[in-house]
Amino acid sequence: MMPFERLRVIDATHVLAGPFAAYQMAVMGADVIKIDRPGDPDQVRLQGPDRELSAAGMGTTYLAQGANKRSAALDLKTAGGQEALKALLKDADVFIENYRPGALAALGLGYQDVARINPRIVYCSVSAFGQTGPRGPETGYDFVFQAVAGLMALTGTEESGPLRAGAPVVDYATGYMTAFAITAALYHRERTGRGQHIDLAMFDATLMLMSTHVTALTAGGKAPHPEGNRFNVAGVGAYDTADGLLMLGAANMRQQKRLWLALGRPDMVKTAHADRIDAHAEEAAVLREAMLTRTASDWETFFRHHGVPAGKVRPMEEALADPQLDHRGVLQPLPQPLGRAGEYRVPVAPFLMSEGNPTVRSPPPVLGQHTREVLAEAGIDDGRIAALIAEGAAVQAL
Repeated sequence: MMPFERLRVIDATHVLAGPFAAYQMAVMGADVIKIDRPGDPDQVRLQGPDRELSAAGMGTTYLAQGANKRSAALDLKTAGGQEALKALLKDADVFIENYRPGALAALGLGYQDVARINPRIVYCSVSAFGQTGPRGPETGYDFVFQAVAGLMALTGTEESGPLRAGAPVVDYATGYMTAFAITAALYHRERTGRGQHIDLAMFDATLMLMSTHVTALTAGGKAPHPEGNRFNVAGVGAYDTADGLLMLGAANMRQQKRLWLALGRPDMVKTAHADRIDAHAEEAAVLREAMLTRTASDWETFFRHHGVPAGKVRPMEEALADPQLDHRGVLQPLPQPLGRAGEYRVPVAPFLMSEGNPTVRSPPPVLGQHTREVLAEAGIDDGRIAALIAEGAAVQAL
């Protein structure tokens, strides 16, 4: 049995963070119904390097987090769409939305409105800066939060200046934090019988990613600055080898001892961490010279044998070929969309369970693919369903 089996989640989110949270619940067995907007699809359906997929509303950005969901096309700006959503929410366990604060309440779909018809619902609002406060009404994206929260100021070098992370780390971290918050609220409901409203802010989530830096500033008075691949000890950092970069990770005192003994330099072993910091320039010079004598792969094998963490800086194609991923089942196959031959793979979850492993069971749906069946399950009669579908089709045609 899957952990979230028989749990129904209504996913009225768009872009990355909210849909990824719902996706994480879906791979754990929840029945996730994505509310798609006819005539105004989630922008990620239109994003990705494959133009044919994007033009069909099945962009690769959407494919990354759309599996195991069902799609119902509803225009929430209409009375019919609002009533249909209420019908779906009446028996749902979780509602996730990331509209601008106050937008759904203005439509009669705020937490208080929904709680009146379903007091057990866990209603999760994901927003830029939170539902209240001086910046509450603002919106934003991953890269905006990297900028305003100080994350970009930590990335890059003094020469390059601030850089954004190469992947949308804030979106995906927010998604995981959202899934955790929902799980906590569901556990609370099991003990109390009551649902609740979750107010989750992406700005706050970004700060969670910098906890050690925040503490270093507020407790130690040390303001962070971009250091590129340099760490405060030379045993941790990226070094040029005979054919590429190697990331060395001799972080603790035991590992640094193994590092220097493996390299035949017992004279470089330190007995205190502070001594490593003071000797950074000397140690880095020795390591730079040594690393050039072998390839990155050779060094990775060498250090692994000696119990020192190290890894070649690999392109994604090489990283995805690592047999460890197949062993773990992190990447799972789905049929190619648009009737194309073959399969593609998506990351599912970074953990395994002794019961109910996360898994993909169905491919991402096209917009509105399940409208009729999910509305019928909500008790809406055939005539009303036909009217709602026609209403959505009219909106799409505009």
